[in-house]
Amino acid sequence: MAIIRQLNKKTGITYVFESVSYRDPVTKQPRSKRKCIGKLDENTNEIVPTRKKKSTTHHNESGESSGDGSTIKMDIIKEKDSEIIELKRRINELEKREEKIRASLLEIVNLI
Repeated sequence: MAIIRQLNKKTGITYVFESVSYRDPVTKQPRSKRKCIGKLDENTNEIVPTRKKKSTTHHNESGESSGDGSTIKMDIIKEKDSEIIELKRRINELEKREEKIRASLLEIVNLI
């Protein structure tokens, strides 16, 4: 196993790969498999992961585990839906306030 750095000339980003060498039994030649670990931070010289690690086990509502992550996705969707509903409620309140302020301004302008 080796760590390989490769510069992307278009973006100027240096990517870090984990390379594992093996011998191909068919062609009887050495080959290697590369797996991207992350990007190299130029300032600190540290490896910054490019992707989050996937969790393999999730629990659904009945407590059973499932590997597809659908329960977590549903929880996120429910959370986002409730956030959208709350934001719509706040928008309606602000629109009502705006109407009251406009009506008050019109009364003031009419008095002048």
